[in-house]
Amino acid sequence: MKPVYQANSRLDLSFTRVVDVPRALVWRAWTEPALLKPWFCPLPWTTIDCEIDLRPGGVFRTVMQSPEGAQFPNQGCYLEVVPNEKLVWTNALLPGFRPSLPAATCGSEDANFMFTAMLELADDAAGTRYTATVIHADEAGSKKHAEMGFEAGWGAALDQLVAMLKRGV
Repeated sequence: MKPVYQANSRLDLSFTRVVDVPRALVWRAWTEPALLKPWFCPLPWTTIDCEIDLRPGGVFRTVMQSPEGAQFPNQGCYLEVVPNEKLVWTNALLPGFRPSLPAATCGSEDANFMFTAMLELADDAAGTRYTATVIHADEAGSKKHAEMGFEAGWGAALDQLVAMLKRGV
């Protein structure tokens, strides 16, 4: 039985864009640590470390660094992996589906909300239709993430991903 996601506008943040790069390259940029690190955080933030075990229950871990040098480790667990189509992961679970405790996320000391993120990729005549959705446990977490600049931040990261791919991988 396939998991069923039902959108909730009070709890979820989402955006869709069409980018003029091939879907297979976007997938690689999301699933290969060496390709993820250069674009994953909006500059001047950086991703200084990344670990990916691309399977349900596998680790998705990043360490973001602020311009001042503060480091923010983020660890989660993949829930669903459909090659070149869909990635679903959460910070509510650690690798092996072990429950997690709330911790600072998204590069902010006061952002300790749990979320599930979903990336969906599809072919488009102009390249790739890219949809990013973040599902929150409560309205407070969704509001906090929106106030932190979810769409602008994820959009800037996507712009960096596209620019990297256009330079060649």
